[in-house]
Amino acid sequence: MKKASSIISHIRLLPQFKTLRKHYCYQKLISFLNPSYQKGIAFVYIRQETLFIAVSHPWVKMELNYKQDLLKSLLTMLAKEDEKCKNMKASRIIIFSAKHSNTEKRDEDTIPYYEEMAFGEFNIESEDKELIEAFEKIRDSIENQI
Repeated sequence: MKKASSIISHIRLLPQFKTLRKHYCYQKLISFLNPSYQKGIAFVYIRQETLFIAVSHPWVKMELNYKQDLLKSLLTMLAKEDEKCKNMKASRIIIFSAKHSNTEKRDEDTIPYYEEMAFGEFNIESEDKELIEAFEKIRDSIENQI
């Protein structure tokens, strides 16, 4: 019986899953950064020798723009040190804001329930019968909720 690790390594070597091999390198590159930057990075990819970094907050974008030389040096060090990432090369870095909605999802199905704060004690000072009936219905509905 084969072990799970051997099955996964075989799957990763298949041509249709070549992006999984790059994913390991991307995660390793992100792990070299400060933990606050790691949380701010949504995803990373390399296309045509350009490293694209999607960030989830504008301050991370600003900070990483100042550290582009550091990112390039980290990428070259990673390519030299790790055999799996030797093809990772980037001459440019583009940092952009990612518009993703998976950060925090609100429960839209919940219905807030509030208790009635009024007691239904008010004077009706109108002489119009329709208004008096409307105010009495409001008073009854308030009293029934208490």
